[in-house]
Amino acid sequence: MKLSQYKYNLPEELIAHYPSDNRDESRLMVLDRQKGTIEHKEFKEIINYFHENDVMVFNNTKVFPARLYGNKEKTGAEIEVFLLRELNKEQRLWDVLVDPARKIRIGNKLYFGDNDILVAEVIDNTTSRGRTLRFLFDGNYDEFKQTLYGLGETPLPKFIKRDVQPEDKERYQTIFAKHEGAVAAPTAGLHFSRELLKRLEIKGLHFGEITLHVGLGNFRTVDVEDLTKHKMDSERIIIPDKAVEIVNGAKEEHKQVCAVGTTVLRTLESSVSTQGFLKPFDGWTNKFIFPPYEFSVPTSMISNFHLPLSTLLMTVSAFAGYDFLFEAYNLAIKEKYRFGTYGDAMLIL
Repeated sequence: MKLSQYKYNLPEELIAHYPSDNRDESRLMVLDRQKGTIEHKEFKEIINYFHENDVMVFNNTKVFPARLYGNKEKTGAEIEVFLLRELNKEQRLWDVLVDPARKIRIGNKLYFGDNDILVAEVIDNTTSRGRTLRFLFDGNYDEFKQTLYGLGETPLPKFIKRDVQPEDKERYQTIFAKHEGAVAAPTAGLHFSRELLKRLEIKGLHFGEITLHVGLGNFRTVDVEDLTKHKMDSERIIIPDKAVEIVNGAKEEHKQVCAVGTTVLRTLESSVSTQGFLKPFDGWTNKFIFPPYEFSVPTSMISNFHLPLSTLLMTVSAFAGYDFLFEAYNLAIKEKYRFGTYGDAMLIL
């Protein structure tokens, strides 16, 4: 597959800048691969496509307030710092992206908050935009973390062109978010409300939870035409014994295993036995799924409508089938579905 095959014209007005009023009331497009049919529903109607003992697998990662604004020493120039991951708790070292990067060199100090409540020193230059910062803070670790996160804001993707609102703190987080570590939300999970989960539970579905701490690699542009040459950023994943038991039980009974989002899809496919069963795992994955790909674990998936040329779009096309997916996307544009993080959803059976 080639990068250029994932280019399509997405009208700017179809990119959702705000979430739907209620989580489970976004639109839902249902693709049935066997029948070749496409249906238009509301997300809460997803319950009609699942039966007792079917399984849904969720990503329970939690987004932290990763975007900070500070000023450079001496010049006072405003700098955006995007926290990527904590490298060392004791030394308060963080991997970050800085913008504009050209102005920030090793040894520079950055100041954040009123009265410069937090100071950071640049100690390493990892990539063209990446830096390692050491935060200088008088106080214990909990106080430091509270201060850091108090200064940070919800890291909405750049294609949502508006200021962060107070409600984003809750809406850019799934209702099953537990383990902090993501800089982007697993968007397919944003459509689930507590009421819908309860109804699914009453119907007899089982829920498995995995963790993939979503990194900025999801938004990184692919700059090679030959997709086999693209390298995904590594992301931390955890597949606990409980999830393995639930998923493999469903597989043995030939029940549905639905991956809620591309992060779950990639996690499930990152730790598979030779017989095609899920195995427990705690480590890192840089798995990049694009067509042609033979899936071992999930039988269905839920996804948002992804932007052109994105790795997310490539991954979904491997599951749905390239031609069928683009037939659906063309229809979605015609029917004015909402695209992106806060957009509508797709169920692929």
